[in-house]
Amino acid sequence: MAAQNHTTDGAITEFVTVTIGDHLFGLPIARVQDVFVPDRLTRVPLAPPEVAGILNLRGRVVTAIEMRARLDLGTRIAGQPVMAIGIELRGESYGLLVDAVGEVMQLASAECEAKPANLDPRLGRVAAGVYRLEGQLLIVLDVDRVLDIGGNAAAA
Repeated sequence: MAAQNHTTDGAITEFVTVTIGDHLFGLPIARVQDVFVPDRLTRVPLAPPEVAGILNLRGRVVTAIEMRARLDLGTRIAGQPVMAIGIELRGESYGLLVDAVGEVMQLASAECEAKPANLDPRLGRVAAGVYRLEGQLLIVLDVDRVLDIGGNAAAA
């Protein structure tokens, strides 16, 4: 019988890491379609504060979501660089505006932990779990919850 590779014992998940404020987040790479620098953002009147506007990305209309506003992490300093992560949900295209895009990390799915009870509630409402890395916490974003803006607006 052939020797088993250690990865057969558990699945590996790849994450695109992003920084928003002082926090490190991971988005499942299977959900990420693009990484881009947003250009020519058009504001949308009467949109929720999380909706920074819309933009054109290679002929597609993309709704830009300001992740700092979505997570209630304060406003972006004028002139601060911004990156966007392209996501698609239910046939609609979104760009999650983040402070910085990091690396792609491969992490064992078995090492993902449930959200800690003391996790900031602003982060906990969109977290799918956490990974303890050397010296920091990687918060795995639940993309569906992040983009559930309409449900919150309808309740208000």
